[in-house]
This record gives sequence, C-alpha cells and structure tokens, in this order.
Amino acid sequence: MDNLLQIVSVPVITAVVYGAMELYKHVANGNEKFIRLIPVTAIILGAVLGVVAFYAAEEVIAADNVFTAILIGGASGSAATGGNQIIKQLLKGKEDKGEKNE
Repeated sequence: MDNLLQIVSVPVITAVVYGAMELYKHVANGNEKFIRLIPVTAIILGAVLGVVAFYAAEEVIAADNVFTAILIGGASGSAATGGNQIIKQLLKGKEDKGEKNE
C-alpha cells in the first residue's frame, strides 16, 4: 500500500499545482509580468508541497531526505506547467482548424 501512495503523490502534487496556477492566472488578470512567473511559481509551489508531504506524511512521498522531496515536488510543479502547455497547444490546433473552415 505504501508503494501505491508513493506513486500517487506525484500526480496529486501536479494536480494541486495546476489548479493553483489556474487560480493564479485569474488573480493576475492578464498582467504579463505575473503571467511570466507562472513556471517559476509552479516549481516553487511544487517544491514546498513536496517538503510538506515529506514532513506531514513521510510514507506518501518516495523521498529518503528533504532534498529529494524538494526535487520530486519541483518536478511535479514543472509537470503542471508542461501539462498546461500540452492542453493549450492541442486546443490551439483545434481553434486554428475552426478558423480556416469559416
């Protein structure tokens, strides 16, 4: 059961960071200065969540020390930004096709 929890921790951190960054975008209200900080903010938030998971529930994250927890969390935060870009690019392709058909 511990291995299952460790496997699930990365996507959970990624999902939490993704949701937080969507909220951040709405709060930033299109301000380009703040929008540019999203990748860095996502990595930092992911790293913080990794540390929180390490200290709050050590069996949940596959880390032997806090440094590894930071790396796992940071990578999960980075994955949230990458996931956002994948969705954005896929939707962009559909929008482009819709405009050509009109």
